[in-house]
Amino acid sequence: MASVTNLTNLTPATTSAGSRSSSVLPRSSVNLRSFNAKLSSASHLSLRYNPQYRPSLFVRCSASGGNGSTAKRTTLHDLYEKEGQSPWYDNLCRPVTDLIPFIARGVRGVTSNPAIFQKAISTSDAYNDQFRTLVESGSAIKKAYWELVVKDIQDACKLFEPIYDQTEAEDGYVSVEVSPLLADDTKTTIKAAKLLHKDVIASGISVNVTLIFSIARYEAVIDAYLDGLEASGLDDLSRVTSVASFFVSRVDTLMDKMLEKIGTPEALDLRGKAAVAQAALAYQLYQKKFSGPRWEALVKKGAKKQRLLWASTSVKNPAYSDTLYVAPLIGPDTVSTMPDQALEAFIDHGTVKRTIDANVSEAEGVYSAIEKLGIDWNKVGEQLEEEGVDSFKKSFESLLATLQDKANTLKLASH
Repeated sequence: MASVTNLTNLTPATTSAGSRSSSVLPRSSVNLRSFNAKLSSASHLSLRYNPQYRPSLFVRCSASGGNGSTAKRTTLHDLYEKEGQSPWYDNLCRPVTDLIPFIARGVRGVTSNPAIFQKAISTSDAYNDQFRTLVESGSAIKKAYWELVVKDIQDACKLFEPIYDQTEAEDGYVSVEVSPLLADDTKTTIKAAKLLHKDVIASGISVNVTLIFSIARYEAVIDAYLDGLEASGLDDLSRVTSVASFFVSRVDTLMDKMLEKIGTPEALDLRGKAAVAQAALAYQLYQKKFSGPRWEALVKKGAKKQRLLWASTSVKNPAYSDTLYVAPLIGPDTVSTMPDQALEAFIDHGTVKRTIDANVSEAEGVYSAIEKLGIDWNKVGEQLEEEGVDSFKKSFESLLATLQDKANTLKLASH
């Protein structure tokens, strides 16, 4: 992975839209994939959109086209209001107005990735008209892809703008990844992030560092964030916003296989416990790093904590509770992004209470017990990181191939 010195290189000091510059941080978050004091480039942008660039958007009063009556409160509202955790939705597709009922139920942001767009664009006809226009105008396939994505991001940002404004840029983000094909090229990633950001918003890039699978990697992410704030030269750091996406369920998927291979009663008893234990210890690191003299000096300049975002919260093993990667990770100053299955399960029967630091000693015991079995947490994290990047690359390449086939069909049909 290519190295970077800090994260604030991604934040332009000023970017004007015409003659008008934005005075608030747009809803934009570059999701940078990997660290080791290193940063991989398949990056996420959580984007806030400049009102000057608003496209026309038909917003239904409700999901069923009703009269806009007040939505029923859900556990997602309580999650934020009582425990300080922001529930986000891990999905994005057309029509983006499908997000309206999710927002009404308490969703406060959106994450996306190449696999999500691959599914959305490949299986839906909703993109066909815009894609046809782009192809007929001579757009290359990759350029056409980003045009499709930018339209979705802009439209989604419009829906989340009230939340962004109400929370003073805490929530209301829509996260999109820079091409995973750039995962080993930091400079090109940053350039791509800035270009994508410019297409959607007026100024300010918020960083969402993604595909974090180990505590060692997470500590490097925090250090890069702190180093970047200190090196920025900015007197006002309040416009810099960031989250760190710590992946959960995929850890158990791999770890369970390793424990089953060992096969002892002690090893088998640890199945389904590794991911939550590591996440709980990551939160302990978060509390330690964002406290003390170094952090307090940055707070005086308006610095915001880089919130932990729990990602990969869907349950892969049907034998486990369907809220396993949501319910035990509830705590203040965190985000939980959930795909449909996890979101619906938690709304239906989730319990809202602070759990993230309720059993720290137990988490330490699980973590230590796995180490004693000869499993190297850092190597597990590195393997999952590589597999994650490769998976997103395949989704991205598959989507480009699908779009090329569609373009060829359109060209044949026009002759």
